[in-house]
Amino acid sequence: MTPNDPTGGPIYKRNDGTCNKAELGNPTNITEGWEERWLFSLMVIDTRGTKDRKSCTECRCDQFNLPENFYNVTYDIHGKPLSPEYKGGVFCCQNGFQCKLEEGFQAPRSNLALRYKITWVDWDQDHIPVRFYVLDSTDRVRTNGSETIHDCLAEYTIPENNSNDPFHVQKASIPIEKGGYLIYGTAHDGRTLCTSTPRYETGTKAGNEKGYVIEMSECYPKEGSIKIKDGETVTVESRYKNEFITGAMGHMYFYLAY
Repeated sequence: MTPNDPTGGPIYKRNDGTCNKAELGNPTNITEGWEERWLFSLMVIDTRGTKDRKSCTECRCDQFNLPENFYNVTYDIHGKPLSPEYKGGVFCCQNGFQCKLEEGFQAPRSNLALRYKITWVDWDQDHIPVRFYVLDSTDRVRTNGSETIHDCLAEYTIPENNSNDPFHVQKASIPIEKGGYLIYGTAHDGRTLCTSTPRYETGTKAGNEKGYVIEMSECYPKEGSIKIKDGETVTVESRYKNEFITGAMGHMYFYLAY
C-alpha cells in the first residue's frame, strides 16, 4: 500500500505466512488515506556467453563483478553485514551485477517485455476465501514466551558432499496458526499432503534449455479431503543433489480454504 501523501513510504503486505504475515487484497485492511497497489518482483539472469553458466545461475559470488567493498556495504536478510563466508545467492545477483563472460563475447542487444492477464469473477455467497501460504524449509522456528518466531533465511548453501547420501535434505517443521482445507500446494507432515517434483529440459532454446527446471508439478487434492487444523504442524522438506550448490531454495506454496 502507498500513501496518497507522496512524502510517506510504502507498507508491504505479503502472504499469510509463515515467514511473512498479513493477507492480500482485503479492502477492510487498507489504512485510511492509503491506496492498494500490486508489486511484481522478477529476477532475470543473462547467461549468454558466460564462462560458467551453472555457477552464474546459482549466483556464485566469485562469478560476478562485485564492487571491491561489497562485503562492507551489503547486509543479509536480517540486516546484518554480509559475511565473507557467503559464497553465493541472491545478494550476489543484485541489479546491475554481471556474470564473467568469455573473452571477446558481445551479446546482441534486445528488448524484453512482460505481458500478463488478470481475470476475476464477481464475489457471491458460493465463493470461499482462501489463505495463501509460502513455507520455507530454512524456517528456524522458535518461541519467545507465547510468541512463535519464524527465522527464515529464504536460501541456503549445500556444502561439498561429505557423505554417500545422493540427496541433501533441508527440513522445517512449521506450526500453522490458522488452518483450513488444503486445495492446492506441496507439503509433508507425517502423512503426505502433496508432492511437487521438478521437470528438467534437454534442449538448447529458451524454454527448453538443458539442465534448467522449467516447471514444478502441482497437485489439487479432492475438495474437503485434507484439512489442516489450527495450530497443526506441517513439515516442509526440500531435496537437492548432494553437491556444492549456492542459492538453493525450498519454498512451498499452498492455499487453505476456510
